Amino acid sequence: MNNKYLFDLNVEVSGKGFPVLCLHGHPGSAASLSVFTNHLSQRFQTFAPDLRGYGQSQTKQDFTMVDHLQDLEALLDRCQISQCLVLGWSLGGILAMELALKFPERVSGLILIATAARPLSNHPPITNSDYLYTAIASILNWLRPGWQWNIETFGKRSLYRYLLIQHSTTAYQYLAAEALPAYLQTSSAARKALSAALRAGYNRLEEIQQIQCPSLVLAAAEDRHITPESSLETAHHLPNADWNCYQQTAHLFPWEIPDRLLADIDTWVTSHQFGDKEVN
Repeated sequence: MNNKYLFDLNVEVSGKGFPVLCLHGHPGSAASLSVFTNHLSQRFQTFAPDLRGYGQSQTKQDFTMVDHLQDLEALLDRCQISQCLVLGWSLGGILAMELALKFPERVSGLILIATAARPLSNHPPITNSDYLYTAIASILNWLRPGWQWNIETFGKRSLYRYLLIQHSTTAYQYLAAEALPAYLQTSSAARKALSAALRAGYNRLEEIQQIQCPSLVLAAAEDRHITPESSLETAHHLPNADWNCYQQTAHLFPWEIPDRLLADIDTWVTSHQFGDKEVN
């Protein structure tokens, strides 16, 4: 590992017990994973970093997606984590699989949320009206989180209609408290790195067949950003994977059905006795 390119990530640590590394998506931050960390930290010790170029891990220097893996390896070393469970949402799930490929001895299990080893999208073209309604909905929601009038008038006509199926007050409260700040804190360097990776294409279906640890792959039936079909394809290529797809939900389904999702994660974690593993 070339120390010249390491980046000291900001990380939020909570709870005690077996380590769980929680990785956010794009745009995102450690704070946008509170739906997971607030719950899991009651049983585990959660580590939620701001990836390079996101949240409080700001940089103006260009980087590539591979640099994220070096940063995360350094974070595991700094926190003296020899083994952990890794949870990743969207881009975070891709990084979780990459960690499992690169450091199989350090990754005890994967929880993959709205992600895929060959991510496919069926998102419709975005119009100027989409941007306008999204801006208005976001500003009003920031001023008055979960305001039903705003949800009905602007939210359901904005780009949120592709991110949510259940336009609930709870989901819009998460948008105001966590999504908007994460979006504003996402650097141009992070956007550039992701754009370059998307242009290059990404397909690790053959490689992930090497991942032997237990995996839980969770998807949303109406996800337009990473389709449930591509998530299912990933589950089929992972040797030891469980799969679930939630109806009437989209890419932000952890904010649509948090109670149901967390209950399913608890059941899976208990079945594999992660909570009984020794702390590293």
